[in-house]
Amino acid sequence: MLRVGIIGCGDIADLNILGYIHSYDTEIVAVSDIDTECAKQKLAKWNLRSLKLYKDYKQMIDKEDLDIVEILTPHDLHGPMTEYCAKAGVPGISVQKPMAHSISDCDRMIEICKDEKVRLKLFENFRFYPVYLRAKELLDQGLIGELLNFRIVTIGTGGPSWPLTLRANLWRTEVDRCGGGAMIYDDGQHKFSMALWLMNQERVEKVYCWVDYFMGVIDLPANIFWKYPSKNNEDLPKYGSMEFSLASNLYYPSNYYNCDEFIEISGTKGIMWINQCTSGGNFVSKSPQYPPIVVYINGDVETYGEKLPRDWRYSFINSTLHFIEVVKTKKDEPIYTGEQGRNLCVFAKMPQMSDQRRDTVYWDELTAENEEKGLCTIKNPEEADESGISKFFIRNNKDFRKGKKQGLIHKKLEFEYDK
Repeated sequence: MLRVGIIGCGDIADLNILGYIHSYDTEIVAVSDIDTECAKQKLAKWNLRSLKLYKDYKQMIDKEDLDIVEILTPHDLHGPMTEYCAKAGVPGISVQKPMAHSISDCDRMIEICKDEKVRLKLFENFRFYPVYLRAKELLDQGLIGELLNFRIVTIGTGGPSWPLTLRANLWRTEVDRCGGGAMIYDDGQHKFSMALWLMNQERVEKVYCWVDYFMGVIDLPANIFWKYPSKNNEDLPKYGSMEFSLASNLYYPSNYYNCDEFIEISGTKGIMWINQCTSGGNFVSKSPQYPPIVVYINGDVETYGEKLPRDWRYSFINSTLHFIEVVKTKKDEPIYTGEQGRNLCVFAKMPQMSDQRRDTVYWDELTAENEEKGLCTIKNPEEADESGISKFFIRNNKDFRKGKKQGLIHKKLEFEYDK
């Protein structure tokens, strides 16, 4: 039985803990959070009131004989926490995306975990979403031919959705802690992950981006464009784009964050559309207009994956179960490895560098050396206005109350594993 410790009991812990709760191979033995009252509330919610609770994560690591530690804290803490856990002999470390707030920290985390023979995992759950797994199978079978273009749209909706704490939102607006913007660098890690994985790419060549900062400090709406590298002159050019749009007054229920994703991939034989992820399972999923996967090929349109679970929680459960197996058997590498996690951080920093410079940014520019020289540093926008986020949430809450009065349905997350 693998012994598990959780560092950080914020909002995302409600999902990261599910795989461990439902695994026959693990036992959660302790949690750590500087806000002990918040942690106590979470333990009661998870029906784990008897667990040991530490205010100082170092005490938990020192006193508990852990096989796995899950790090769910602000990004600037990932590096030092990973280093402490690795040097203390924890064999499996899972770090919530992004891997770190800086490329330098990513490099150090990778080096230390290799030296200590620790399996380091970057926890990026979209990679395990059932619909995306099925889409990847179809793409790898060559259903739409050679892949040429990737496009993903993220829509920030009005909810109702997860009631996020102020604690969870504020630190994400601080670039020194987050590493970039709350949408592009933090949430965007999921989308950049899909842009590489679904297209069978490890990196991009160059990126161009425009950001508006509608809410004062949150980096959206935004449009991002990139080119994938070519191996030789005969290769067909491959491109990608990402859009963060805002529909904060739109009633769109979600059990999780107030957003959803739609992907389009074109190839030499056809086009694939992948509908929804974060808000999967809501009323849109149940409509005939939005099946999980739609493919156009040879003049015909076919759908796939209608029987797959579309609740976002399964991506977390699947990801955790995979890491448990990796640590238990010591045979495979985690998904994602530290090196892959670093690549996602590089990709996610490029758009805001481009927006700052008003110019194209190239992959090789983002290195730890250039970071130390201040050549690839993400800065808070000059026009930042912290009051914007307060006004945004006031509008959201107003729409939420209106929806409740109208009797609009919103299903809350329950802690059971529905098979």
